[in-house]
Amino acid sequence: MFHDDKPGHECGVFGIVAPDADVARLTFFGLYALQHRGQESAGIAVSDRRRIRMHKEMGLVAQVFNEEKLRPLSGYMAIGHNRYSTTGSSRIENAQPFLVESALGPLAVGHNGNLTNASVLREELLRRGVGLTSTSDSEVITQMLAGGEGRTLDEKLKIFMVRAEGAYCLTVLTRDTLYAVRDPWGLHPLCLGRLGEQGWVVASESCALGTIGAAFVREVEPGEIVAITEDGPRLVAKMPAPQMASCLFEYIYFARPDSVLQNQSLHAARVAQGRELARESPVEADVVIPVPDSAVPAAIGYAQQSGIPYSEGLIKNRYIGRTFIQPDDQLRKVGIALKFNALTDNLNGKRVVLIDDSIVRGNTSGPIVRLLRDAGALEVHVRVSSPPIRHPCFLGVDMATYPELIAHRMTIDEICQHLGADSLAYLTLEGLIRATGRPANGFCTGCFSGKYPVDIELVDKDVFERT
Repeated sequence: MFHDDKPGHECGVFGIVAPDADVARLTFFGLYALQHRGQESAGIAVSDRRRIRMHKEMGLVAQVFNEEKLRPLSGYMAIGHNRYSTTGSSRIENAQPFLVESALGPLAVGHNGNLTNASVLREELLRRGVGLTSTSDSEVITQMLAGGEGRTLDEKLKIFMVRAEGAYCLTVLTRDTLYAVRDPWGLHPLCLGRLGEQGWVVASESCALGTIGAAFVREVEPGEIVAITEDGPRLVAKMPAPQMASCLFEYIYFARPDSVLQNQSLHAARVAQGRELARESPVEADVVIPVPDSAVPAAIGYAQQSGIPYSEGLIKNRYIGRTFIQPDDQLRKVGIALKFNALTDNLNGKRVVLIDDSIVRGNTSGPIVRLLRDAGALEVHVRVSSPPIRHPCFLGVDMATYPELIAHRMTIDEICQHLGADSLAYLTLEGLIRATGRPANGFCTGCFSGKYPVDIELVDKDVFERT
């Protein structure tokens, strides 16, 4: 469900080495598949062995690129980026990739995540006389790699990984090498794919591989630096943390349902979340309906487990812009009224279980409940397939601030009253982790529990503007 009851997405990164292919065009389609991860800006950088050419603008992938913009981007390897701002405001200076000249030649960087010690690293760069043009920690990473310690980029990346704290998936492009880097905690996903005989692809999600006809090979493991040339991939280093801390919101909402994480289909994981929710919070009702589109798998699971029929009760107008990228709360609220129409025939005289995947600010769930009542629903029981979000994210997700988080300000009973629902229940953290099929110590639960895998005391909220 794309609106301001949702956390903002992270970014999408993509990279390709394919000597006999139109890499800019394939990167365009890869970014298209990752559009759900960021809608503010898009960019592609291409190397032809001599130089790196780049184009980036504000807007969706299809708005930023056309045949005329893609034509000059000729080469045999490329990186691409979709941005959703978490640190750094929404303006062209913060669009990615970042491209700089370094002692080792041109260097382009795409970044998904947030560094929690970015303010410290930024201060060090400024003291060294490095000029910064943006408020983004991604530029800090780029400048650290361009001018940091180490004689080769292999060495610079290893030193960067020792210094950096927080979440980062990087694609780094030089004249002749594409690097894929994933932070030691594995907070956000990154995968490796094969394209034909000679081509290699890295992407935030496996769905982008299928879009361009590439085959999934494996995930880039936490702490890995992988260098890819025409000769194929080479493992530069592996420096994992003592335990993984994957972002649970990838399983709940961020990643596309047709993507695979840790060998599990996300659609299947979300159906399992719905089943767990039905076991934990049953209710007598006539129909189960999702808030489209992201809550559909959980609603299917809830219906399967409860035996209550699944139906559609809300029709989404998919041509209305994604309202959560509007910078003004009032605009967001107006946008929601345009997004959904109720199917009166499926709701009138019915006791409804309304399934949603998360409630962040709580601005739009209330109007949706009212919409169902206006369509004749006798009762509306809200069930949420994630735990209450009581804490912000400092690791690459725009999860709002403490005062904005409704579950930080209110009890569950108070939220229920605020929404105008007959009942409200959330999936427990234990139930959510059971649904992933993974061990509990493999996840970051910060937004639910307030316990983060890295030291968030280092985050200086005054240094970077938060959207």
